[in-house]
Amino acid sequence: MNLLVIYTHPNHKSLNYAFLQKVLEGSGENSRVSEIQVLDLYEEQFDPVLVFHEHKRRRDMHADPALEKYRNQLKWADKIVFVYPIWWGRPPAMLMGYIDKMFASGFAYRDNGKLLPEGLLKGKSVVCVSTMKGPAHYPLYWLNNAHKALMRKALFQYVGIRKIKFFEFGNMERRNGKQKERLQQIYRYFKSVAR
Repeated sequence: MNLLVIYTHPNHKSLNYAFLQKVLEGSGENSRVSEIQVLDLYEEQFDPVLVFHEHKRRRDMHADPALEKYRNQLKWADKIVFVYPIWWGRPPAMLMGYIDKMFASGFAYRDNGKLLPEGLLKGKSVVCVSTMKGPAHYPLYWLNNAHKALMRKALFQYVGIRKIKFFEFGNMERRNGKQKERLQQIYRYFKSVAR
């Protein structure tokens, strides 16, 4: 199994970075994982801003040479892991910009004249590891599960990915937020996860 980990947090001393390390530690001890690549969007200085004009059209984004490296990573991966905080009920703008650019028509899906397009990333699986300051059930009860609906339905299922797992950890800025237990949970999951 090829594992692509997309990390989106500007601080390498953050709890999110600790979660990234546990993903890598567990995956490194998992005999099913043959290779791991990490894409740190901030360290990479990924440009999340979409630009379209008469020389750069949206319909050509799937073939943009500046994004070829990232397309190759997504093609290569069997499992894609996203590690990020939830800010204002959704992933950071940096990650959303990556999604806007990478999950483009002609690469991630193809219009087929039906209600839903043909997903071109079938067979892959996704794990989202996210943290938030608020209570664990805040997105479910206050935001109608907007974060998971956005990621699951509006993105991953749209491009053909059906196997999706969420770890959505709340109260992560509290002293008694069970951070150590959550980190161990992620380590154990990735140590044994299959495709």
